[in-house]
Amino acid sequence: MGHILKPRERVRIFSRGSAVGHDEYRGPLGGLFDFHDKTDRFGADTWEKAEGELGRTALNLALNRAKLSHTVLDLLFAGDLQNQCVASSGGLSSFGLPYVGLYGACSTFVEGLLCATMALSSCRELSRVGVVTTSHNCAAERQFRLPLEYGGQRTPTAQWTATAGGCVLLERGESGVCVDRVMAGRMVDGGISDAANMGAAMAPAAADSLLRFFSESGEVPTDYDAVVTGDLGREGSAILSDLLAPHGISLGDRHRDCGVMLYDPDRQDVHAGGSGCGCIASVSCAYFLPKMEKKEMKRILLMATGALMSPSSIQQGGAIIGIAPIVTLEVRE
Repeated sequence: MGHILKPRERVRIFSRGSAVGHDEYRGPLGGLFDFHDKTDRFGADTWEKAEGELGRTALNLALNRAKLSHTVLDLLFAGDLQNQCVASSGGLSSFGLPYVGLYGACSTFVEGLLCATMALSSCRELSRVGVVTTSHNCAAERQFRLPLEYGGQRTPTAQWTATAGGCVLLERGESGVCVDRVMAGRMVDGGISDAANMGAAMAPAAADSLLRFFSESGEVPTDYDAVVTGDLGREGSAILSDLLAPHGISLGDRHRDCGVMLYDPDRQDVHAGGSGCGCIASVSCAYFLPKMEKKEMKRILLMATGALMSPSSIQQGGAIIGIAPIVTLEVRE
């Protein structure tokens, strides 16, 4: 069973905000983001605090776009790549909002959309809910790999953690960009323990989710304007295609990977592409949601891919578990 869930009451995204660092601004989508900081510090004195400020900025941008105060939010779902989600708690604590911390690695944005949708659909006490996710290249490198000053050589399959964040605000509503269905991902062990090849680690989970979703829904990729993956990058995207082919499924030109879209491989040395919680969050808020608001796209499938690992599990050589939750969005009049 795929266990596709349809909200009891329709939920819509009514505002959004995106903020990125210098390298992301220099990429193909640079002019679409709401805010960028050329120093990557966002006014903070450490990389870890900078990621907290990145989340605060994304939330404020979404609130300002809707001309609302943070006090209208009843609940906040947020997550990041740092241990115990300290970027989210540190950056967002001053808002004084009820808070649910999430960790789904790079899948956290869609995990947050899934949780926010189910909460709004089932709890009348909630009126408006926010979802914020962030990642920061320098904070992630220091935590998961080596200090930046070390200058370690990266393998061709490695991805570049995006310094980026996105925020969406949701409420019950029948028009606009609405969440149609959600599906939680399953934890899939593809047998990969190489932290420098997260695309390979996450691709089996992405294939599992898509096969379950299309089997249960009876739909095909061409029923959507885009099938969006979070950050498989070039390596993981190719593997996903190979895994789906024996089942007769081809994503074709419908497939868009945010890790591939975020950077220019000819000008930016990001190897296999981008990754991080902020990757699909920022690209969704700056590129896909605006296209839906303009009705240039009517239906999209968002599937964020996460590599569930910790610094300790990597050091111990443990397998990297993949996960890939799905949310489908559609424009309703």
